[in-house]
Amino acid sequence: MEAFRLTLTPDEKQTLKELARLAIASRLTGRGPAAAPAPATETLRRPLGAFVTLKRDGALRGCIGNLVGAGPLYETVWGMAQAAAFQDPRFNPLTPPELDGLEIEISIMGPLEPCPDPQLVEIGRHGLIMRRGARQGLLLPQVPVEWGWDREQFLAQTCRKAGLPANAWREPDTEIIWFEASVF
Repeated sequence: MEAFRLTLTPDEKQTLKELARLAIASRLTGRGPAAAPAPATETLRRPLGAFVTLKRDGALRGCIGNLVGAGPLYETVWGMAQAAAFQDPRFNPLTPPELDGLEIEISIMGPLEPCPDPQLVEIGRHGLIMRRGARQGLLLPQVPVEWGWDREQFLAQTCRKAGLPANAWREPDTEIIWFEASVF
């Protein structure tokens, strides 16, 4: 796998973070734009997938994303920020008092490719998708770093996220897909 290189300027990263916060705040308060304002740079208009992760006091509060770009990046971030805040089935919808202190992390997705060998998975570089039949689970590249997992733990936890046995990654009917992401 060739390394995923997406170069965003510090201003572009800040724009996306502010856009995510504005998307959440406008939905919480009913004030502000109903749709994402168009950004100044062409890079933010590229069709790229993205995940928005929300945390409060270091604990996960929501995370939803699109694997591939179905529209411009800035619109994807807008929509995924609202989805992470209000539609993640693991959490109650975000409330107005939670907006202060909300940490926002954005992961811009690189290409999805079949993983040729699970032993090539690098912690902190690759994200994984495990797929078998109708079951699928995804973990972003930063997750095993945050949890201190080694490669086998990462593979096993991605299987569990898919609702599969932990050792399903060793079975030939389990599809392993890897990707890289630009995380900020």
